[in-house]
This record gives sequence, C-alpha cells and structure tokens, in this order.
Amino acid sequence: MPLTLAEYARAAPKAELHLHLEGAMRPATVLALARQNKATLPPDVESALHTAFRFDDFEHFIRTYVAVTRVLRRAEDYERIVVELAEDLARQHVSYAEVTVSPSTHVLFLGTPQQDFVDGLARGRQRALVEHNVELAWIFDVVARSVDPPRYYDFTTQCAIDHRDRGSVAIGLVGMGIDRETEAFLPYVARARASGLHFTPHAGELRGPEQIWPALELLGAERIGHGVRAVEDPGLVETLAAHRIPLEVCPTSNVRLGVYPSHAAHPLRRLHEAGVPVTVNSDDPGLFGATLGDEAALLATALGFTVEQIDEILLNGVRCAFLPPERKTALLERHKGELARLKRELAPASEA
Repeated sequence: MPLTLAEYARAAPKAELHLHLEGAMRPATVLALARQNKATLPPDVESALHTAFRFDDFEHFIRTYVAVTRVLRRAEDYERIVVELAEDLARQHVSYAEVTVSPSTHVLFLGTPQQDFVDGLARGRQRALVEHNVELAWIFDVVARSVDPPRYYDFTTQCAIDHRDRGSVAIGLVGMGIDRETEAFLPYVARARASGLHFTPHAGELRGPEQIWPALELLGAERIGHGVRAVEDPGLVETLAAHRIPLEVCPTSNVRLGVYPSHAAHPLRRLHEAGVPVTVNSDDPGLFGATLGDEAALLATALGFTVEQIDEILLNGVRCAFLPPERKTALLERHKGELARLKRELAPASEA
C-alpha cells in the first residue's frame, strides 16, 4: 500500500536536537525505578504516569519533572534510561540525537554520586550505538537563576568540557530567567566555546522576544531552544532568518504547556515561511506523550506542510546539529538517500 504523507513523515530518517533525557523516561521505567530505589512519587504523579500528563502551568510541570528525576540513583539507572531512549528513537527512524541532561540537578541538587552519573551516561551511550545504531550526543545544561549560580554554572561547564570525548557537544541554559542579568553566565559560555563546545539556551517559550534578544546579543546563542515566540517581533524574525539561527521547535510541548491553544494555532509554519531555520522535536516525550514520530506526522496533518517542506524541516535536524562538517555531510547525504527511496512509496497527493 502506498504511504500517506503522515506515514511518510513517520518513516522518514530523522535527527532530534531538543530532547531531555529525564523527560524521555518511559512511564513504566519511572514506576519500576521508584519501587526499586524506594523513591516516593507524589500521588498525582504516580497516577498520571499511566496516561499522558496534563499540566496546570509551567510550575506544575517543573514539580512533576523533578519528582520523576528523583527516581534515578545508580549508574545502572542512567544506563538503562539511555539505552531505552535509543531503542525508542530507533523505532522512530532517528539516527542521531542531541540529548539535554542537567548534571548539576543530579549531582549537586539531588546528591547522585558524580561517578555514577557520568559512568551511567557513558555506558548507555556506547550501548545505544552498538545495540540500536543510534548516535547520542550530550547537551549539559544548567537552570537559570540556580540557588548558587557560580557553583552550578562552573560545575556544568566543567562537566561538559571533561566529557567532550564521551559525546558532550554543548552547554545549555534552561528556565524562565534569561534576561539582561544573565550576563553572569557569559564567562562560562566563553570557557565552553574555547574548549570547542557550542551553546544553545532555552528562550522564547513562556516569555516572548524580550528573552530571545539577550540570548542572541548578550550570550551569542548558536541555536535557540523553542524560540517560537519570536514570531511576535518581526524584527527578531528577520534577524533569525538573516543570521540563520535555528529554532528547536517542540509543537506538542508548546500546546501541552499552554503556550498555544492548539497545533493549528502554532506559528511553526509562519516561522518556516519567513526563512527561519526550524527543526521539529519532542522535548519531553515521556511527560507529553508525543514522540518525534508523532511530531513529524503533525507536519503533514495539523500543520499542513507539503512533502518538500517536510523534507526540508526534517533535514534541518541534521543541518543544524552540532556535528563536525564531514560527519554532518555524510549523515545528510544518507538521509537524503533514504527520503528519495521513501518517495517511491508515497501515494499521489490526491490520495495522501
């Protein structure tokens, strides 16, 4: 049977750039680890793990995220969730993913021994490639306005630098606090860049363009996590397009957290048509109940893109990745070849 456009998008080769390890844990694994490690989950979290979460607001989401993260205690736990993530990604035809994880949250805030944390990630990453043919890279991020910013910033930056030979490619900054006062983070960005790492902060999700401008002008962001509210400032959209600053767009996450009322109202199409390099991502599939395959299918359904536009957006996942040029070129050509093969199975537009 010929493929519909949504089926084509699901079957297409993909790279994912905005995916949180903690938020990608399988609900069944969270429950199993909670029992195994005697970690008490709040009743509302435990019951919600059986269905897709619904969040009252961003603070409710963060409380849930931290509660789920607390079930991780041992190196084996981290290894398990990394390997399971790779298995899930392989089913969605993802060959490469840059996975965000917060070392300061695990080691400094929750008290996980640092060696357990790093060993678990390293073993899981190696198994991901061998067992599932999925290459994982790490973006180590820190929460903006941490309780002890210098300590948290320094720890995260050094962790990323120390793990460049084990998949670390960038540092990030998450939370709602990116503004002019975030200048304190600038020396850590410079230190990371001097070691060959990249920088991609979250901005323009719950707050508007006033958060994206300092991410660009002050911190020199190379990509923007989310960034969808740039659409509210035509000048900012022009800047993103002119300087080819990619956005890591997560449509279902934006809808689930109330940034937009529906997928149909999402500005992904407007940003794409304005020339902004957009990628599509799942953010926290374990919490939002939507995988990258689901997000790709949305491009064909609720968002109404053509096959050529779907190809462009999915290939942007490779083009905008923090990969060495030769590796990026090889992966891009491989994905283009797989897309060409899939097109031979695609139903005519009138049938799709």
